[in-house]
Amino acid sequence: MRFTNLDMDALRSFVIGMEAGSFARAADRLGRSTSAVSAQLKKLEEQAGVALVRKSGRGLTLTDGGEALLSYARRLLDLNDEAVSAVRGVELEGWIRLGLQEDFGETVLPQVLGRFARAHPKVRIEGRIARNGELVDRIASGHLDLALAWDDGTAAVTAERIAALPLCWLDAAEGGPGWRADSGEPLPLAVLEAPCLLRTIACEHLDRQGLAWRVAFVSPSLGGLWAATAAGLGIALRTPIGRPRSVRLLEPDSHGLPELPSLGLVLHRADKDIGPTGAHLAGIIMQALRETLPSEWLSRPVPDGLGHAFALA
Repeated sequence: MRFTNLDMDALRSFVIGMEAGSFARAADRLGRSTSAVSAQLKKLEEQAGVALVRKSGRGLTLTDGGEALLSYARRLLDLNDEAVSAVRGVELEGWIRLGLQEDFGETVLPQVLGRFARAHPKVRIEGRIARNGELVDRIASGHLDLALAWDDGTAAVTAERIAALPLCWLDAAEGGPGWRADSGEPLPLAVLEAPCLLRTIACEHLDRQGLAWRVAFVSPSLGGLWAATAAGLGIALRTPIGRPRSVRLLEPDSHGLPELPSLGLVLHRADKDIGPTGAHLAGIIMQALRETLPSEWLSRPVPDGLGHAFALA
């Protein structure tokens, strides 16, 4: 059997073209001409043996084969970059300080730490799981190098928006409080200790809709909040990240609850130049989130609704 080796440069141009939204922007990022990038795409199609894009109006859209290859291409490039970083950075030493929300402690942190440790075994990571306000304060004071936090509207220029996660009303999968807007009873809330961004959002939206509420349970940790919600002690507001099976999503309309906005997720940097080690850790975090979060939640460089289409220009 004859094996085909996909060209890594062509794969990179393909991925950057899709993420940038056009061949012209991809060419600018890569320091190449648009025709050179187009030639790489043609070469990649020849190697793959299938068409990767097709015309759609004034732009191009991915074929089924293109969608499949795009997913593999990202993984191949990430592994390639991780290998290069591991070889070149094996002598890097020192430490880097990372903070993140408790929501991502089990879903993202293990793979981030594992990948980074393999690439930089001599670099020590000081991790901190903390609440949003503390993470932002520690970034501002220089006590953290990177922090994954909710967008509370105070993000600095060194913060990068990664995704917009839906906020949800949640209660017990079985034996919940059974609250409805027409019950005449205040809504029982299960919340984290103040100050809490999501607690504030819940109260503000209930107040705007004129719904009475009461704090039924307060927890200092997310684990305690999940336990109280699963036990039916109250209704919580959270994103779906890390939601246990014992907790279900509530449809706002059918329960008379307010519709909720999405909540931005940002990666804060203490400084624009966090060095090669910090930049690599930031890249690993971004990749872990791409693999963990649904694609429709991720921030895109093209307007919503364009899907996989990108312009020829």
